Amino acid sequence: MILNDVLRSVRYLLNVGDGKLVDIIKLAGLTVTVADIAHYLKKEEEEGFVRCPDEVMAHFLDGLVVYKRGKDDSRPALPIVVPVTNNDVLKKLRVAFELKEDDIRQILESVQFEVSKPELSALFRKAGHSNFRPCGDQLLRNFLKGLTLRVRG
Repeated sequence: MILNDVLRSVRYLLNVGDGKLVDIIKLAGLTVTVADIAHYLKKEEEEGFVRCPDEVMAHFLDGLVVYKRGKDDSRPALPIVVPVTNNDVLKKLRVAFELKEDDIRQILESVQFEVSKPELSALFRKAGHSNFRPCGDQLLRNFLKGLTLRVRG
């Protein structure tokens, strides 16, 4: 999935402005401008569209965890992982919104997207694991849609 779509979806889900997105990214140690965010939020066919870099998305997702759950000073900060995959986005959203496996299944069922328990657990495995399964664009899109319904009502 294009990272710009993820950024747009999460911004809508949180109901925040561009300035707040800048603040969330800053929580993870990266400085971007409101103008940068405005370019990332444009659709591909719009003038001024800039593809969201993996580094920005990685910092945004880490900042989102801090924004939603608070900073944990007892643990060292995890290194930023690039490139950002759909699985990484799903994992970070799961942590940020404190979702359990059943919550994720309910979110997906709310948008008529059925996933079995083994399929879901395979999405959260490490990439080298024998049961690892890459997260498809359709699953992530439906998850974001269902999470938006859950959070915004």
